[in-house]
Amino acid sequence: MILLLNIFLFLGIVFIFTLLIGWLLERVKVPWVFAALIIGFIAAIKNPFSGEIAPIVASPTFAFLASLGMYFLLFVIGFEIDLHEMKRKSGLILKTTFVTILLGTLFGALLVYYIFIPDWIIAIIVALSFSTVGEAVLIPILDEFKLVNSDLGQTIIGIGVFDDLIEILTLILVIALIGSTANNHISTLLTIGSLLALFGMAALFSKFGKAGKEFHFLSIETLFLFTISVMFLFLGIGEYADSAPLAALLAGVSIRTFIPDERLKFIEKEIRTMCYGLFAPIFFFSVGAAISPAYLLTAPLLILLIVLVTGAAKMIGSYLATIKELGLKKSTLIGIGLSVRFSTSIVIIKILLEKGIINNELYSALIASTVVFTFVIPILFSYLIVRWRVTKARTTGGILPTK
Repeated sequence: MILLLNIFLFLGIVFIFTLLIGWLLERVKVPWVFAALIIGFIAAIKNPFSGEIAPIVASPTFAFLASLGMYFLLFVIGFEIDLHEMKRKSGLILKTTFVTILLGTLFGALLVYYIFIPDWIIAIIVALSFSTVGEAVLIPILDEFKLVNSDLGQTIIGIGVFDDLIEILTLILVIALIGSTANNHISTLLTIGSLLALFGMAALFSKFGKAGKEFHFLSIETLFLFTISVMFLFLGIGEYADSAPLAALLAGVSIRTFIPDERLKFIEKEIRTMCYGLFAPIFFFSVGAAISPAYLLTAPLLILLIVLVTGAAKMIGSYLATIKELGLKKSTLIGIGLSVRFSTSIVIIKILLEKGIINNELYSALIASTVVFTFVIPILFSYLIVRWRVTKARTTGGILPTK
């Protein structure tokens, strides 16, 4: 390659192709940000660790930007958790969440233990992380078909809300696992103190939420700066316990409970724009670039097995929990919808890979199965809604509705 790339040219090219490929993905209801993962995987096929791309992908600057992408994703997820709304959800949603997560963890742990890593603790954590739900992928589809406020839509969204608690628990378990396997370069006392400080700060923000009403009078720019300051303060404290991902999630929850609702929507828009418009594509590119193409070519049946096992767990769990209340068709749709996975599970698996807790083979297989689910589920989900006439689709032809 004659032209020597620098990081600015490289990021410009990544963003442009993410935009173009993302536009195509949105036609089939796949989140556009997954385009960056595809581009990263293409780079992995071309071996980014040799040639022009190598110095950029391996540089501390790129690693820092990718880490910010991960932290902003977790911050946004925490930002969207409504603790008060969780308390009002019905028993059906709780039951469905528990059954699907339990079966997904059980089936997944057995698969990981007997095929990849003969360690029950790691197998359970990996399976637990991939038993969670990427409900954000389905919400646009539910909205298209006017199903957000239906029993089907509210069940899926409610499960996604409670699922956030499982994601927090999984992240805590990952942090604990990292701490138990890391070198003693950070004292146990400092680690415990940092974690206590994080949860203490989150509790204080929640307790003194009424004081946040004073922020009603601040400009959006000032409020945005305050929000970013809180996020980085949490990250800084979390670094001492090697738990910055957990810190980012707690920071989002804290801001959610502190800032008045009427101002929250403006800040959420700004934060999501910064996250998905800048940092998240870099993170997803790094996720795709870490996949081993050679392994995927030698183990396609194994990837299919992961898809079948994890998908079956969600289908069985949904059937057992909702068949009486919602019927066969809606129960099937819920099982299919809950099979989709997105940002949090990918973040957790990426952390486990970077810390050397799982190998590249397991990582590659899990990410590949995630891509399969993310592409297939939205199309199948939309098709069955129209096929079974769950609602009247706003389209005159084709599988998917048009805007």
